[in-house]
Amino acid sequence: MELNEALAKLAELQKKMYAYNAASSSLYLDGTTVAPKDTAEGRGVALGILAGEQHKLFSAPEVGELLDFLWEHRDELDQLHRRQAEELRRSYAQLTRIPADEYMEYAMLTNEAGDVWRRAKEKGDFELFRPVLEKLVAFNIKFAGYYDSSKALLNEYERGVDTAYLDEFFATLRERIVPLIHAIGEKEQPDDSFLRRHYPAEAQRRFSDYLMEVLGLDRAHCTIGETEHPYTLEFNNKDVRITTHYDEDNVSFSMYSVIHEGGHAKYELGISDDVQYTCLAGGVSMGVHESQSRFYENLIGRSKPFVEAIFPRMQEFFPEQLQDVTAEQFYRAVNKAQPSLIRTEADELTYCLHIMVRYEIEKQLISGKLAVKDVPDTWNRLYKEYLGIDVPNDRQGCLQDSHWSGGSFGYFPSYALGSAYGAQMLKNMERDMDVWGPVSRGDLSQVSGWLGEKVHKFGGLLEPADVVKNACGQFDPTVFADYLEKKYSQLYGL
Repeated sequence: MELNEALAKLAELQKKMYAYNAASSSLYLDGTTVAPKDTAEGRGVALGILAGEQHKLFSAPEVGELLDFLWEHRDELDQLHRRQAEELRRSYAQLTRIPADEYMEYAMLTNEAGDVWRRAKEKGDFELFRPVLEKLVAFNIKFAGYYDSSKALLNEYERGVDTAYLDEFFATLRERIVPLIHAIGEKEQPDDSFLRRHYPAEAQRRFSDYLMEVLGLDRAHCTIGETEHPYTLEFNNKDVRITTHYDEDNVSFSMYSVIHEGGHAKYELGISDDVQYTCLAGGVSMGVHESQSRFYENLIGRSKPFVEAIFPRMQEFFPEQLQDVTAEQFYRAVNKAQPSLIRTEADELTYCLHIMVRYEIEKQLISGKLAVKDVPDTWNRLYKEYLGIDVPNDRQGCLQDSHWSGGSFGYFPSYALGSAYGAQMLKNMERDMDVWGPVSRGDLSQVSGWLGEKVHKFGGLLEPADVVKNACGQFDPTVFADYLEKKYSQLYGL
């Protein structure tokens, strides 16, 4: 085989894989946004077939031969093609360990599980979700057995991370954050009752459009939909979809979900054209992806300069609700630090404790130390232990997140890692330029430009650790703890 012929086959293979992913993503988007409620069965059949065909395409022996040939000639390849060969060989080795029938069955199961989870959450009935969750856990235990169980599921989202690293990471955060939370608990809390006035969904939709404009999201390439659980779905760097959920009695929920998902979208839209329709398109890891979403949501979106910049316009969207509120009051309200039940509504300070609960449960489920039937009791016990609060029902407890229904075991730690990465990126950004002057004028273009050069444009061209190093230098989780201590000490006068 000639090298040019091999490269042509490589490009054709990746475009076919892109097509299967695009078709599956389209069905998922439809199912979570506009499809009628009881229509999951048909999509499940289609998704199962698509998954099976994709597995057949990629696991074929000739694909392995192609990738081996390219790897043997890696010294003759440019960085782009060498990296594609490396990533695809890794994925091929992983995928071929999973029997095709199991892969197809799992794709159908996750589609079914999403529908069951939505119904179970509506009813607050864990027992409705338990049978399908047991199947999901059993599959993931089996998948973990095909690899190194200490890191297999974590590697899906943050390559190189294992349980030993995360145990140490969370221990560091717990040591610094828990005492700070206790100190704040002794202080008077700001009034945030105005956040829970009635904010009509239609006005919130217009406000979301404004926020997307401030974020610099090109609406010709990024749309917004409505779902129970907000997410971002990317087809390519010219077609990204974000979603949100409008709670008419909590204006901050959608506001910050739009900024959060907008951060994900900024990443995807900023990836270089060179890697599109290849395995390198898309964010390099979930931790890096979450560093971008949480950077925009918290480090920028909850900063005083940003709030002061957008608050006058916000009052125009909600004149009755915010007529007696100042920008300073709003800033303090959206940074209120108080243990709560819902992860997606958690404040920046206590958020990592929500992640620790999920991480501990996932570790025990996959190790076999925890039975699925005991998840609610364990969840409730850990919330009391870590956050000091009682969980009243499963809807506000172990059914609140969609991740397990989608098979995303090992995903949650990326949120905490992303927050820590983001804090260190901000520290380096402040060394390189004036961050807060433009932000105070509602101009995020320089912030986005810095992130674009340091993170976004690479896609998967670099290893996750190299992208982190490029933007953060040597990663140090204490930078995140320092950031939280400084911010919340000032807010609460500690």
